[in-house]
Amino acid sequence: MSFVIFILTSALSVSSLPEDLMESRRRVVHVLEDETGAVIVQTAPGKVVTHRGGSITLPCRFRHEPENTDPARIRIKWTKVTDALQFEDVFVALGKQQRVFGSYRGRVFLERAGPGDASVIIQNVTLEDYGRYECEVTNDMEDDTGFVNLDLEGVVFPYYPRDGRYKLNYHEAEDACKHQDAILASHSQLHKAWLEGLDWCNAGWLEDGSVQYPISNPRDQCGRKDNPAGVRNYGYRHKEDERYDAFCFTSKLNGKVYFLKRFKKVNYAEAVKACIRDGSAVAKVGQLYAAWKFQLLDRCEAGWLEDGSIRYPIVNPRSRCGGSHPGVRHLGFPDQKFRLYGVYCFRKYMDETAGGTKVTKPLKESLVKRKSSNSIPVNATNAI
Repeated sequence: MSFVIFILTSALSVSSLPEDLMESRRRVVHVLEDETGAVIVQTAPGKVVTHRGGSITLPCRFRHEPENTDPARIRIKWTKVTDALQFEDVFVALGKQQRVFGSYRGRVFLERAGPGDASVIIQNVTLEDYGRYECEVTNDMEDDTGFVNLDLEGVVFPYYPRDGRYKLNYHEAEDACKHQDAILASHSQLHKAWLEGLDWCNAGWLEDGSVQYPISNPRDQCGRKDNPAGVRNYGYRHKEDERYDAFCFTSKLNGKVYFLKRFKKVNYAEAVKACIRDGSAVAKVGQLYAAWKFQLLDRCEAGWLEDGSIRYPIVNPRSRCGGSHPGVRHLGFPDQKFRLYGVYCFRKYMDETAGGTKVTKPLKESLVKRKSSNSIPVNATNAI
């Protein structure tokens, strides 16, 4: 008895498309047989693309021979494979029995589009879901596997803390990115950012434990001017003892970043209180980068962020707003007592169900609606 496994690959996002168009975008792996009759599977490289908060199908199909094999004896297993060749169980099904593991519980389901379909749907995709997945189908003594990559639309940004540059070991860099609503970037994410123009002269940790930095404009102080442009690589470094910056990755927000309009400049403590009074929180660095990337937030006013840094996002460069290139400008970490800046706030959206349909509304609007429809006042500050 033999198995043939297909990985249907697509570079499409989660938006629905007509079936005929979807079919034209799918690529099926080639299956060959050698002289012994053994099945050889050649998987075509491919990926599916979504964003944080979206839903996506990881496609996988199989055919078993003979075709009258009992479906109850078919075992389907999905595993996430990291760059360090570590394996994380995601989903397993044997006949009608199913089990979902870890952070995937309540978010991963078998698609069941027809016979031979081992595809799974991931809902409410998180930053940590990014990566490579293995689909394994087993029946008695026969098994076969295929792979599909889950990619996220997002933005890479360099990060260092108030303490200064080259202060983070690997684990501290990982925590720093998470605290700023991001994760450590992968090499492929950093390489894509470099292709889009990212140029940064300080080396930073990546999620696989390597230390790299992207150079678009070679210069002597950044690895010699006569070296070609590219992503410079220090290789894998000691995760506890060596210290660098971090390259973080974030994706689309379930909320909105905005510059809070005020008549007076504020210090850091006043900035925190001002955002809370407005039904929000002080924005994190990753949230500001996501707003710049996806909301096209463009504001030529410097403001406090959650980590105590001062930054502002520029989509349309102009001379009085920090130079000729788009990006998030960083003015450092001033004394938090200074009343010299405004503040960027982040307001999370709330999902409400109306007539069976999920409706996303700004959190402040939801709180006001709840307050007006209830005799008991709602304290917006405590609800944040």
